[in-house]
Amino acid sequence: MRAARLHEYTDDMANALSIDEVDRPTAEASDDVIVEVEGAGWCQTDNHVIEGMWQEYVPQELPLTLGHENAGTVVEVGSEVNTVEPGDSVICHPVMTCGTCRPCRQGEDMYCENVRFPGLTHDGGFAEFLHTNERAVVPLPGDVDTTDIAPHADAGITAYHATKKAVRELNPGDTAVVIGVGGLGHIGLQCLDAMSAADIVALDLKESARDMAADLGARHTIDPGTEDVASVIADLTDDVGAQQVLDFVGADETTALAPDIVAAGGDHHVIGYGGHVHEPAQSLVDGEFSYKGTLVGRYTELQELVALVDRGEVDLHTSRYPLSEINTVAERLEHGEIDGRAVITP
Repeated sequence: MRAARLHEYTDDMANALSIDEVDRPTAEASDDVIVEVEGAGWCQTDNHVIEGMWQEYVPQELPLTLGHENAGTVVEVGSEVNTVEPGDSVICHPVMTCGTCRPCRQGEDMYCENVRFPGLTHDGGFAEFLHTNERAVVPLPGDVDTTDIAPHADAGITAYHATKKAVRELNPGDTAVVIGVGGLGHIGLQCLDAMSAADIVALDLKESARDMAADLGARHTIDPGTEDVASVIADLTDDVGAQQVLDFVGADETTALAPDIVAAGGDHHVIGYGGHVHEPAQSLVDGEFSYKGTLVGRYTELQELVALVDRGEVDLHTSRYPLSEINTVAERLEHGEIDGRAVITP
């Protein structure tokens, strides 16, 4: 089968991955599931994997097939699999978990002590077929398009996981700020709108992204390139600040906004990454606000997100590309030229 593989770490996105012929995976373990990939979302994390940013965090052996946002049709299952069968449409949670360690018993899939992560530690879905396991697959309603929904496997569940945490702290009339209305941010904004009665303020440098934010439920939009973000939010909140901030960019400039825009006792959720948090400890003490990280989400949260999609509450803006154009996608995302989410169709 064909697969897009990383042979060496590089900053050159135009030639990052090569299309190789590799063996098709087969169901060898009793809980194995083999999926014919009909959609595999491209994520900023894929760019970071190519750059070598994940070497210090997870074991990686090159060459590696990337792709961790996968959906398609089951074609083969192990002898003990009973939740899906060949012909079923599924979306795949990004990780394969063991189910027996303490974090798994607590439902914390991302903390699994024996985790396997297709696209980061094992071969992923930028290929014609994907090897995963029964604990990772979520059956899809019959009318859900497997290609369009694929990015929800990571972008969607990550945005939903962060939003779910934020919503617990939001009351009607509170203010929630969404920083970055791109591939993750436009999903998070819709989840916020569907799950809370907060006033949503969206920040993005791109006019097209701000327009999309307004269409998706944002009450106010801000251009951080021409407007003073802290002043605008102070005016909108009577100097109280935003109770919850969802930062889908995670750059130095966006994390630095927290002391000036987060309300006392509020949270700045760091979802996008690549930058740093450099704020003085005193600023956290003075405002008693918190920075909170977001690492994908639980299997059950992916089920919940699929339910929102099925109800029409969350609409994913996607563009499709064949496997042969995968490096074009990597390069375009690196330069901020993709609105919404790019989906590879192997």
